[in-house]
Amino acid sequence: MLNPDTEQPLTRRHRLLQSGIMSSNNLSPDAGKPLSQQTTRIMLVDDQPARAALLEQALSDIGCTVVACLETAQGLMKRVEEHQPDVIFIDIDSPDRDMLEHMTVLNQHNPKPVIMFSDEDDTLTIEKAMRAGVSAYVVDGLQASRIKSIMDVAVARFREFQALRSELEKTRNQLADRRILDEAKALLMKQKNLTEEEAYHAIRKLAMDRSQRMVDVARNIISVMNLLND
Repeated sequence: MLNPDTEQPLTRRHRLLQSGIMSSNNLSPDAGKPLSQQTTRIMLVDDQPARAALLEQALSDIGCTVVACLETAQGLMKRVEEHQPDVIFIDIDSPDRDMLEHMTVLNQHNPKPVIMFSDEDDTLTIEKAMRAGVSAYVVDGLQASRIKSIMDVAVARFREFQALRSELEKTRNQLADRRILDEAKALLMKQKNLTEEEAYHAIRKLAMDRSQRMVDVARNIISVMNLLND
């Protein structure tokens, strides 16, 4: 029972969740079990214990394990490193600046699929949340029957985004390596009076002889040439 001095009334979306949990008690023991044998580890962020308890029960009913429940996003990065959740659920009336800043830091250093349930349907707020790393932003949709599908979509979207980010980073690194190699070739061509092909093969031979990457040899060449020219 809620203590009226400490707990806020449940919103419509939480009453829907509570109703869904009560209905799920009539299902068979196998209903809602995850397809994979590995239990999904969940971290909850909710400043209302009663609401968090409802969501935790709904997640348990579909075979998930809640490994941590936070009342604020303060220290989110540290807690994620400690508990290593597969998915983060955030249940909040409206995401404030501090919440979004903590999420941005997490997304930069240790990204995880994040699902946010909120009453705030302002377009600007939703855009800020998505930029901060939210994989799924759900307004007035906290229903027990939808949690599994929402989580599946969020995880799929997260993996696709991470794959794109990884590919972009790989492309950037390749372009940076190419610029370094081109600079080293240009220096060799100028200092040794070599053709571009001869400079390339010279760098390649050095890399093979030293068991190094060509870009690492190119960096060394640039460093040595710059010292000689100073």
